[in-house]
Amino acid sequence: MSTIQVADQTFVAAPGSAVAQALAGPTNWVRWWPDLLVEVREDRADKGIRWTIAGALTGTMEVWLEPALDGVILHYFLHAEPAPPRPMTPRQQLAANRARRVAGKDMAFEVKARLEAGRPAGVAPTSS
Repeated sequence: MSTIQVADQTFVAAPGSAVAQALAGPTNWVRWWPDLLVEVREDRADKGIRWTIAGALTGTMEVWLEPALDGVILHYFLHAEPAPPRPMTPRQQLAANRARRVAGKDMAFEVKARLEAGRPAGVAPTSS
């Protein structure tokens, strides 16, 4: 079991292809996770992306895009160990997991806000 484990989901009212495009690119990754070296392990197009990570953490990270209603559920997963590996107190482990959960949610909410901007509530998103 990894020391740092995050599993989260956010609904985005946009096509999977648009969400995948918003997730693409190292410029975004550096902004979202400035202390991580992110490398694509598998680009799954409109189904998401898988990364290996190094730097402050060593492990894997993934965004899986699951079609739902008029958009997708953006599932975010992170499984990692602090680098260098070191024992953590339960309080430190909770704080580290919370910080990474917040970073993942910030990423998801940024993508959501950008892709849903100007779309009235209850109106289907435009195709991209």
